[in-house]
Amino acid sequence: MDELLSNWPVQRAAAGVTDPGKTRLVAGPADWQTPIASVSKLLVGLAALVAIEEGTLDLEQPAGPEGSTLRHLLAHASGLAFDQHRPLTRVGRTRIYSNAGIEQVAELLATQAGMPFATYLRDGVTGPLGMTRTELRGSPAHGIHSTVSDLLALGRELLRPALIHPATLREATTIQFPDLGGALPGIGSFDPNPWGLAFEIRGNKQPHWTGTHNSPATFGHFGGSGSFLWVDPEAGLACVALTDRDFGPWALQHWPALSDAVLAETA
Repeated sequence: MDELLSNWPVQRAAAGVTDPGKTRLVAGPADWQTPIASVSKLLVGLAALVAIEEGTLDLEQPAGPEGSTLRHLLAHASGLAFDQHRPLTRVGRTRIYSNAGIEQVAELLATQAGMPFATYLRDGVTGPLGMTRTELRGSPAHGIHSTVSDLLALGRELLRPALIHPATLREATTIQFPDLGGALPGIGSFDPNPWGLAFEIRGNKQPHWTGTHNSPATFGHFGGSGSFLWVDPEAGLACVALTDRDFGPWALQHWPALSDAVLAETA
């Protein structure tokens, strides 16, 4: 892993791999705190799942544009624009990747829990997982800062959940509104474009930011800050990488190679 990272066109990078019980590999500064951009959405999604199990939220409650539910918002199926709180199309017509939709999830959770979203995230998710260097510093959709060590703890939770029931995680990582196509920002358009509840699902997308040997069941997210976290339930592994260079064509060249090497090395 160290050799592969050394070939990335970045000034700084860190990566790690975990199974459900322990960290398997680490390269680079594991405690380097840096923006994780849209990988933040995984934490919003997990917080929403905790709130659903507590009865604070319900997947079928109205949320977002008229006719939309919390499920639509989490699955990018509400019709909301990318970065504006206005609909571009009717609910459930296409998968429009929306920061605004995830922000509305966080706002709804804060309102119904009676506390700031950052407090709920800390008390319900990052605190119990021991993610002591993970902080919300802006939009919940893309404003969290974290470390490889903390994100590996998140990866373990997503491999063997303790904060939520395994059935809840299975629902969240099952394709929602499976017929919907749409764009995966920075990569291309796919029809269909599989997505769960805040978790992107790999399916058969090609090209993709995960490895060519990741299973179609792989789920996770990448971030515009040059970050990613994937969980492959069939391999029983989660992989994290953080860099100081924004996502671009370089990432689609180097990230899949790292992921395939991880899968081969830890098989």
